[in-house]
Amino acid sequence: MVVAAAGLVVASPALALAALGIKLEDRGPVLFRQRRVGRGGEEFELLKLRTMVVGAERQGAGYAVDRGDPRITRVGRVLRRLSIDELPQLWNVVRGEMSLVGPRPTLRYQVEQYTDRQRRRLEVKPGITGWAQVHGRASLPWDERIELDVWYVENRSGRLDARILARTPRALLSGTYKGQTGGWGTKSALKSPRPDSSGSSALPTRNPE
Repeated sequence: MVVAAAGLVVASPALALAALGIKLEDRGPVLFRQRRVGRGGEEFELLKLRTMVVGAERQGAGYAVDRGDPRITRVGRVLRRLSIDELPQLWNVVRGEMSLVGPRPTLRYQVEQYTDRQRRRLEVKPGITGWAQVHGRASLPWDERIELDVWYVENRSGRLDARILARTPRALLSGTYKGQTGGWGTKSALKSPRPDSSGSSALPTRNPE
């Protein structure tokens, strides 16, 4: 929590500039609030900087976000590319609802379709960054991302968290979009990746969509 609070202080200039840009573009709310599922299946209100038009989840592809999605605002494209829109989640960390590292929090309707194994990702607090994020982020099919999260839960340690945090800046340069299905329902036979002796994952490289 102390690290997250310090991060909020450091990020405050970027947050202020982003908030100004959002307001100047369409006069809508700065923050996007959405109910997500956290540890143990408990719901909480996730905070993000708003990067899409107001009411975007009721338009177009719904919860999925495609590359070039017309619902994304001009300011929002910059914020999403740099993941600045995720910075308000440091407040979720301060409140004890999230961690710096962990599986990304998902929506209730997705959790309701988890298998028993996939529900293991609910054993830890959701994170701002995680093992799946440094292995392709949302460009990966849904089931691959879930399996990466489960592997993290089964192998988590302070050393692994430190490695994920160190690799996160590089991951920010990769794609963030999910494709037409948002990765939800995409099937893959990929098994849990294990880090090799060099510390990298055995997961094959995937190009952003």
